[in-house]
Amino acid sequence: MFYVHAVPLRNAAALLLAAVALVGATAPAHRAPGDPAAVSAKLSEWKVELSKRSVAAGSVTFTVENVGSIPHAFEVEGQGIEQETAVIQPGSSATLTLTLKPGTYEVYCPVGEDSHKKLGMETDLKVVGATSSKSSAYGESEMSEAPARGEKAQAIRVTSGGPVIQILPGPFPFPDSAAPILKQFGDEREGLESQVKNGPYSNNVTPISGSFTFAAWDKGAVRDSVDGVAEFTTQDGARWRLALDRVQTKDVPHHPRFGGVILGLYYHGNTQVHTPLVPTINSAVALWAFGHLYKNGALVTDNAMVHVMLLSRTRRDGDFALACWDCSKNKIDELQLQILPGPGEPKFDAPGGFLFVNWEKSSSAKPAS
Repeated sequence: MFYVHAVPLRNAAALLLAAVALVGATAPAHRAPGDPAAVSAKLSEWKVELSKRSVAAGSVTFTVENVGSIPHAFEVEGQGIEQETAVIQPGSSATLTLTLKPGTYEVYCPVGEDSHKKLGMETDLKVVGATSSKSSAYGESEMSEAPARGEKAQAIRVTSGGPVIQILPGPFPFPDSAAPILKQFGDEREGLESQVKNGPYSNNVTPISGSFTFAAWDKGAVRDSVDGVAEFTTQDGARWRLALDRVQTKDVPHHPRFGGVILGLYYHGNTQVHTPLVPTINSAVALWAFGHLYKNGALVTDNAMVHVMLLSRTRRDGDFALACWDCSKNKIDELQLQILPGPGEPKFDAPGGFLFVNWEKSSSAKPAS
């Protein structure tokens, strides 16, 4: 009930209009029968944002905008439905209209055989009966709608094995395959093209010796962890030791940036995930870390930048040359260790200023509890 005190008629009318406007603003919105519900979606590296987390059952139109810097797509899966848009280029948009039954649906980016999804581009949409529809907008907590993703930690333990090789600077063996992809890299193109001519992914390899064992835990964007030690002797006789005890995030030098620990990732090559100057691979684990690096017993740096992959085989037996541009179907047993100087630090006293070591017949298991 509203009480209007003794005020001029003009002011009373204004108060009445304001009250009506307030009631209209707080009342639930109802769409006309047959009109689809409207949901806006924003795609970027590496997340999917929905304007509503819950809608009423029936026809729903998703307007999807790629606000990121690489191609993405939009897929809805659940309750017998699995539909997606075509690939959406940066700055472009697409629409997808579906008829949804009550239930929970996965919404994600399917690019790179779900690699973008594994990097965090996924969320949930709840579809409820029309009389109990509840919606939440961008930025609201997801905890009220569904358990937070990534809370269940995944872990892996990797043990090196087989022949060990050091990869030295040299020309990239697949320049024709990389050329069309390099066009998408803007400011970083010059640096990448220099690696084609004399970079770390070459067939200039030499047999060495060493071992590497580590465990890694995928606990979410900021709580990943790693523990491991690599020891190897390089082609010049130097003895190196690397101790891993912390991951790095968002320090990867090529766009789009990501880090931490990721299990089961399909990427590289032409997948729109990370640098194109590597054959397309599947990985049991990929991680980015900081490490303590020693040479002949003396500390070189406490901030070595480290990238590790247990990946599908890229090199052939015998001469260990890169054997494929798309290696994603090969057996996962190649353990790759890359070590670079930390930010602002001088290059290592090694060919090219970096260390790149492969163990060719490695294995993985779940770590002991």
